[in-house]
Amino acid sequence: MSNVWAVIRREYLQRVRSKWFLISTIGGPLFMIGLMVIPALTASRSERAERNLALVDRTGVLSDRVAPRLEEAGYTVREEAWSDDVVPRLSQEVTDEKLGGVLVLDDETLASGSALLYTATNPSTLRRVTIRAAVSRSALEKVLSDQGVDAEAMMSGGELRVEMLSGEGAGMDDPKFLVAYIGAFFLYMMFLLYSVSVMRATLEEKTSRVVEVIISSMKPWHLMLGKILGVGAVGLTQMAVWIGSAILMAGAGLPTLVAARPEMASLEQIGEFLPGVGLLVMFLIFFLFGYFIFAGLYAAVGAMCNTDEEAQQAQFPVMLLVIIPILFVMQTIQSPNTPMSVALSLFPFFSPILMFARVSVEAAPAWQVALSFVLMAGTVLGVAWVAGRIYKVGILMAGKRPTLPELWRWVREA
Repeated sequence: MSNVWAVIRREYLQRVRSKWFLISTIGGPLFMIGLMVIPALTASRSERAERNLALVDRTGVLSDRVAPRLEEAGYTVREEAWSDDVVPRLSQEVTDEKLGGVLVLDDETLASGSALLYTATNPSTLRRVTIRAAVSRSALEKVLSDQGVDAEAMMSGGELRVEMLSGEGAGMDDPKFLVAYIGAFFLYMMFLLYSVSVMRATLEEKTSRVVEVIISSMKPWHLMLGKILGVGAVGLTQMAVWIGSAILMAGAGLPTLVAARPEMASLEQIGEFLPGVGLLVMFLIFFLFGYFIFAGLYAAVGAMCNTDEEAQQAQFPVMLLVIIPILFVMQTIQSPNTPMSVALSLFPFFSPILMFARVSVEAAPAWQVALSFVLMAGTVLGVAWVAGRIYKVGILMAGKRPTLPELWRWVREA
């Protein structure tokens, strides 16, 4: 097995040392963190002066509701009594940069939620939305309260109680839906990315005739196994870096962002969307099963083809096995216990994506998850047996791409 380890080491080091790996693995998360945090910190510095607001309430009934909402959003509010000269006097303070703005509430605010903001600079979209929401919600709350309506319950959108008659699922407003969908889509991308890498590595060595030298010192299936494990180790490394970056961003980046932009305090609820340790372990298990299945198939495709054009055509049936489950993932998340969802999630080639989606919404019984593991393990062995025989013959073959009868003959005679 020393030959297998040598291939694993070569495939792993060759990829992790490449510029593509460094850029995508390290630069990607850093770019995302910078994209979220740096603009917020920069904007917060430029808006500190604008956070000082003077509130002039001509109605006499809205300031007690508007001021707390603005303060929760990070503004410092100074209430001013109405007089004929209050607006000109406060406007001068805005011009002298002592105030960030003057917010005037009047009878029109009670009637339609409209208000007037005097400011020296054009406010950002986020600032407009924050102030407008505080004013309109306060006005609506006052009107509803005067009519004897439970304003808080009404303004929260009410409640729709749902009772599932055919198993549990997750709607689009459920945090489980987002976790399941993103996780399934991420698995789909990882399967394609790294399985195709195995195919291209095989095809590259075959077309350059380097494989003829390598095969003289090791068995073909050792070479295939080494490539699959080496590329898989690269995938696990990249996944570990991405997950670590996501945890770091959620643990450190979000508090920094919320501290800099108090109006974005709702981001603190992002913890509801983060998967637990158990789900991350399941994600890893499904990734390994799916990767070994599809990497074996793609290795066989690379071995039986001679050019990139042939490989692009030959990989289409294999690609369908990855694409089809992602087409059913939304239906599976929303209705995970229908006969079709259960059947598709137990099909070994679809299980890595669809069974993970069902596990994410806590709708898959333990026995079904265990059964999917058994079926996927059997499929891995079957794919390895077939792909190894195709690889053994095809890696040294040149000429036209083999037909299905020829592939079957390779499998029988290898």
